[in-house]
Formats: sequence, C-alpha cells, structure tokens
Amino acid sequence: MKLLAIDTSGPVAGCAVMDDGKVTCLIEMNQGLTHSETIMPAVDEALSASNLTCADMDCFVSVAGPGSFTGVRLGVCAVKGLAHAVGKPCARVNALETLAMNFYGFDGLCCPILDARRGQVYCAAYDMKDGLPAEIIAPDARPLTDFMAMLPSGRRLSFVGDGVPVHGSKVKETLGNRAILAPVNLMHLRADAACVLAEARQNEWMPPHQLTPIYLRAPQAERERAAGRDHTKSLKRQREEQKAK
Repeated sequence: MKLLAIDTSGPVAGCAVMDDGKVTCLIEMNQGLTHSETIMPAVDEALSASNLTCADMDCFVSVAGPGSFTGVRLGVCAVKGLAHAVGKPCARVNALETLAMNFYGFDGLCCPILDARRGQVYCAAYDMKDGLPAEIIAPDARPLTDFMAMLPSGRRLSFVGDGVPVHGSKVKETLGNRAILAPVNLMHLRADAACVLAEARQNEWMPPHQLTPIYLRAPQAERERAAGRDHTKSLKRQREEQKAK
C-alpha cells in the first residue's frame, strides 16, 4: 500500500511517502518560507526520492487541522487536487492525534497543545499505551488552564506541539513533575505518522470532494463578522427600548 501525506497545518510543513509499511521519504520544513512556496516542491522531491508517482498512490492523506486556518486550507486543497487528478481516495487525519503519535507507547496521557492565540490552545488528551491514540479528552479550543483542570490526576502527562514553547512554563508551574515537555525533536507533527494513522483506518477513506478541514472554532474573520452583527443587533435593541419608553 502506497500513501502520500501532506501537512501544512502548523509552523512546520511536511510530507511523507509510505510504501508497503516502509517510510521511503519524510521531508520537514521550518525555514521561515511560506508553505505555499515549499510544499509542492517537497511533494515532488518525496515522490522522486521514492521512485514513485502520484498515479502509484493508493491514498492521499491530509492533516486537516486544527491549526492555522490558511495552512489547513492549503494542505486540504493540495491533497484534494492530487487525489482528484489521479482518481484516488483521500484520508483525513486530525493534527492533535497525529502529534500524539510522537509518544507512541507512552504509559501516561499524551496532551497535544497547539497555540490558538487569543488566550486559547487547541488541545486533546490521548491514552497511547496500546499504540494508536485512544481519546480521553476530545479535541477542542479552550484556555490552557481549563484544559489542565480537566486532566485526570495520578497520570503522567506528556505535552507536545507548538504550544509547548509558548505555554511550557505554565504547564510545569501547574502540573510539576507529572508533566513531560516534548524535546525539540519530538515537538512538531510528523507527516509519516499521518500515513500510519490513515493506513490503520482505511474504512474512513473518502473521495476527494468529501475532504474537509477540521476546524474547532470559526476563522477570525467570521468571528469578527459575527461580533459586528451582534453589536449592531444590540444597538438596535437599545434604540427600540428607548423608543418604547
């Protein structure tokens, strides 16, 4: 089975090719260039290094979020386009689950945190002792303190993701020695882990037109529009109340 995975959901872009259970190429890019500049040349390089083409793939895998709204859309559209061009299915994997694969076999809970800004993190908790992620706390966008308060006591906790450099000191201050912060080599999402998850869940593969991003909250522009509408409605209600008096 041959799979190509693309991830542009976070600060580190990546792609991977897996061929019959062997990772033939993994590329990670964190040099400050935009993902739109780097991801398709990286895909070409990964396929060439694997001596394969898009037509050889059995499935195209998208790390569909949560994460950067622009990055998520870019990766999803790239996977849909490649899959549609050669008539192959897509697989959609969650960025938080894929991050948890960095702690495969960990006997505590893996707690991916992605910096969602505005005082929030994209977060979840997974039991990894049996290998693939078993969901303990469902993915959501919430304040870090709220998330940590939800975590069960008495378990070791590993934190992974781009939220670690931002919030790691707060995590250690709150949870002490129970918390393990991922080192730099395990901090970011690996596209080859997305291949592993997709291969294990072939029943969830879908045609390209069904592939959609995973958003845990509305994009900022939509939130601002909604806030503007709510503010306008509030002013209208105030004027009507004043007239009624």
